[in-house]
Amino acid sequence: MISINGVTVSFGGRNLFDNITFVVGDRDRIGLVGKNGAGKSTLLKVITGEQPASGGTVSRSGDVTIGYLAQQMPLHDGRTVMEEALTAFDELNALEIRIAELGEQIASRTDYQSASYERLIHELSDATERFHMMDGDSRQAQAEKALLGLGFRRSDFERSTSEFSGGWRMRIELAKILLRRPSVILLDEPTNHLDIESIGWLEDYLKDYRGAVVLISHDRRFLDTVTTRTVEIMLGRMHDYNVPYSKYVVLRAERRAQQMAAYENQQKLIKDTEDFIERFRYKPTKSNQVQSRIKQLEKLDIIEVDEEDTSSLSIRFPSAPRSGNIVLEVKDAGKCFGDKRIFAGAEFTLERGDKVAFVGRNGEGKTTLARMIVGDTPVSEGTVRLGYNVAIGYYAQNQEDLMDGDFTVFDTLDRVAVGDIRTRLRDILGAFLFRGEEIDKKVKVLSGGERSRLAMARLMLKPYNLLILDEPTNHMDMRSKDVLKKALMEYDGTLIVVSHDREFLEGLVSKVYEFTDGRVREHLGGIDDFLYRRKMESMSQIEAKPVPEKPSMAAERSAPVSEQPVAKPQVDFKRQKELERMRRKLRSAVEAAEAEIERLEAEKNEWDGKMADPGAYGIDVADPKVFEEYDALKSRYNKAMNVWEAACEELEAFDNKSSL
Repeated sequence: MISINGVTVSFGGRNLFDNITFVVGDRDRIGLVGKNGAGKSTLLKVITGEQPASGGTVSRSGDVTIGYLAQQMPLHDGRTVMEEALTAFDELNALEIRIAELGEQIASRTDYQSASYERLIHELSDATERFHMMDGDSRQAQAEKALLGLGFRRSDFERSTSEFSGGWRMRIELAKILLRRPSVILLDEPTNHLDIESIGWLEDYLKDYRGAVVLISHDRRFLDTVTTRTVEIMLGRMHDYNVPYSKYVVLRAERRAQQMAAYENQQKLIKDTEDFIERFRYKPTKSNQVQSRIKQLEKLDIIEVDEEDTSSLSIRFPSAPRSGNIVLEVKDAGKCFGDKRIFAGAEFTLERGDKVAFVGRNGEGKTTLARMIVGDTPVSEGTVRLGYNVAIGYYAQNQEDLMDGDFTVFDTLDRVAVGDIRTRLRDILGAFLFRGEEIDKKVKVLSGGERSRLAMARLMLKPYNLLILDEPTNHMDMRSKDVLKKALMEYDGTLIVVSHDREFLEGLVSKVYEFTDGRVREHLGGIDDFLYRRKMESMSQIEAKPVPEKPSMAAERSAPVSEQPVAKPQVDFKRQKELERMRRKLRSAVEAAEAEIERLEAEKNEWDGKMADPGAYGIDVADPKVFEEYDALKSRYNKAMNVWEAACEELEAFDNKSSL
């Protein structure tokens, strides 16, 4: 559907990436990975046309539509949440207006035999058919499903979008993209705006989506669940792996190890050959052998090893000063802002060395309670009390508000550091990838990831025994998150982490505090245990719904006439005819796909026979075109199978829906 051919993007004479080439197929699930600054977001902008390429082309078939969620998007005011979501159906809305116009025109005409009247009838029929094929009658239900899945409540639907934070409004933009059902969805860090439950819903949606998906994410589990192909951008070059992220990591290491082994073997061969040439260059008896070795070297294809970006964080938190056994005690605590209650009745105790997570929907009070513990926000009710000798290190989400943009990177640390540690500031900044001239950059020009690293570096300036980290991984790449997680697992103090990153939390925390419906609930165990129990709890609630008992025949006979079951009205004849026509169309698609598979299977079986005995058929197996043709056939066969499966699923879904 989309072909990226030799694309190069340059800034200030430096290539961000060079000669990138790959194809996005119609059902691809691609994870775009690489370090912060590698050019992933820029590549998405090049695909959409927002960013011009310095070289190369991006081509797409004429009927391809693209839905793009950027990290920052223009947000719209003046509508309710539901009204804004329904703008995704602009085509359907226009179609509905046109159907109404055509109906009025036809109703006012009496020239039933004229060609113009017949054209109106045909246009109305086509418009109505397209409207129903696009599920025009279910727009409201589709919008409700998307909004609820992304964390909104029904009570939010009629609220103005201006009442919501930027993160929630980005969810509305995401809902609009999903509702438009484009051919290709491009998502740049979509999980940054979502909580754990919404991420789970989005995973399920994208797995079953009928179009292609290309996404950037630093959430390893999200990538593994959704994607089946990984495209890596590293040091300006691209590598394409037809596997999810975790398998890509293994294959990449194996490929580089194989390259290195082959490279080392070739270098040994070159050295031995050069030594032979040097030793016998001037001996007449060896002249033929020397010339042969020289030609051998000239013809040798030099093996190249992929250059690897080895830069990564190097974090080790200072040893925690000893605190009392009870580090934090929260008793019947709550928080209100005016008449709005955020949560109430929070009650728990943290002991020295505990590592816990705050999870839940955005807006339920996770950050608020963290700020109450730090002392930045007063407690509305109950108590929040720190234990003996507790020193808090706090990493906040709003780094822009806590760091002066006019200070340099070095000054930001220098103004906080006291004592001997001031002599080690350059080493600390180097551990967080601020080296050379980068330490003289002003904070206001730093990227989100760079600000996150700088804020984390400030926590190194003083030993703390209680760390409170609010979404520390939002702007971090995979390797940085792994290094941070390892450092926190080795940290000997007490830890509270607010996060929606399941992979980051698993193995790090032993308790989960869930913020939901104005309450704070404690769950013992890791994040996977919590998610499993929440899933089972949701299933139990569904199963616990009372099922109306079927009345006995005697009861039916003795029931008053008004309580007797009412027979369902007969299905409208025109509606029944329309359903039959649509079913025939879907069934024809299944049969056509089956016929194509049967044809390709016969062709494939013929090829399999030829490949089993190539000599008998005069096939030259050394000719790469032979395997290209064979692989192309297998690719067509696999694509036909995918088309058949999709057609069968669509027919089954239609049958289930029409039988209700």
